[in-house]
Parts: sequence; structure tokens; C-alpha cells
Amino acid sequence: MSHEQLPSSLDVPDSVSQWAQHADVASGLAYLHTRVNATAGRSLESAAFVYALIDLLVEMGVISVEQIDDRKQQFVERLLQRYQQHDPGVALQEPNQDKYTFAQTAKIDCEKRVHLCKASCCKMMFPLSQQDVEEGVIRWELTKPYVIAKGADSYCHHVDRSSLGCCVHAQRPLPCRAYDCRHDERIWLDFENGVINPKLAPNWPHNLTSDELALPEVADDSSPR
Repeated sequence: MSHEQLPSSLDVPDSVSQWAQHADVASGLAYLHTRVNATAGRSLESAAFVYALIDLLVEMGVISVEQIDDRKQQFVERLLQRYQQHDPGVALQEPNQDKYTFAQTAKIDCEKRVHLCKASCCKMMFPLSQQDVEEGVIRWELTKPYVIAKGADSYCHHVDRSSLGCCVHAQRPLPCRAYDCRHDERIWLDFENGVINPKLAPNWPHNLTSDELALPEVADDSSPR
């Protein structure tokens, strides 16, 4: 984002309070960048040590490069699984698309079906896009940036609990626009006849397996059709 696009209140704060907030943010970012640089330095040092050790072992004939590559792949998969379970890090939508120009928005008569499905799609978990984050309307989990924020009932933070409608419909994220529940058997056994999946209980989606939890991929709207 260019400086010309930033709100004037951020460019020229008009109160002591705004200056103080700006200073707090700048201080926090400076600390964060310092820690990132320190971590990068330690990672580089560790990588250099490991590569030197591997090179020495190969040179001495203790182990072959092929054996190392095979074992490395096993550990990559194991560590990735552990990382995703315990430390998801920062998640952003890929590819990054403009949600306002996305042309494949699903057309579902939600108002006529929400009494059956209980807006279960609004319990799904997904990362926001850079556009969502910069826009600053859609909330995300502070402990899992930038995964969409949920309440204790697993519903999206922006769902009206009385009507189960979306309070930010005009700014809703791209997955909400693209998701089509009609052929999602996690929700409907028969969409046309209004037959829901028996697993669609109050604790849904926590009663699903990891495979069942996977959100269908969003098509790249920029690709040729």
C-alpha cells in the first residue's frame, strides 16, 4: 500500500493519543523485527553447522547423500505435521485474490435453509487474505494469525447469533463468497430435499475427522475458463 492510499489520520495524527498509539506500534514492530533478525541469525548458524557435519560424514564415507535425502523427507513430513498441530504460525490465503472482483460467488438460498443447516459453514476455519487483513474489518484470532476469529460456540465472530446472518456480508472473505455447500456431504446428504448429515450436531465441526475437516479448495478466478 502506498503512502497516498493511507488514511490521513495515520499520516498526520491530530492528537497526542494518536501519536502515542503510533509510537507504541512502531516500538512493537521494532522489537518484532529485532527478534526476527536474531532468530534468522541463529537459524543460519544452525544450518551451517548441520551442512558442515553432513559434508564431513559424506566425505568420510559414513553415509551417502541418497540416504540423507531419503531420511530428510521422512523428517520433513513428521515435523510439518507436528508444526501444524502445535504451532501453525502465520496463515494467509494463497493465492491472494481480490474478493470484490471474484466472479465465482456461490448463489445459495441460505435464508430458506438456515433453519436446517444452522449456518454450519460459518463454523469453518480458514485463513484470511492480505486484503482482508489490510482492510481491517474481518477479525482474526490473535493466537493464530490470520485465521478468522471464532466465538466459544465455534461460530464466526461476525455471525449474528439470533438470526445466524452475516454482520459483514459486504466485506466477507473470499472463502465465504466461493464456498458452495450443495455438494458438501459434511453438511447435506441431499441438498435439494433438505436432508442434512446426521453429524451436523451442535459440536460440529469438532466431531469430524481431520480429512472431513478439509475445506474444499477455492478455484483461482484468474485462471482461464
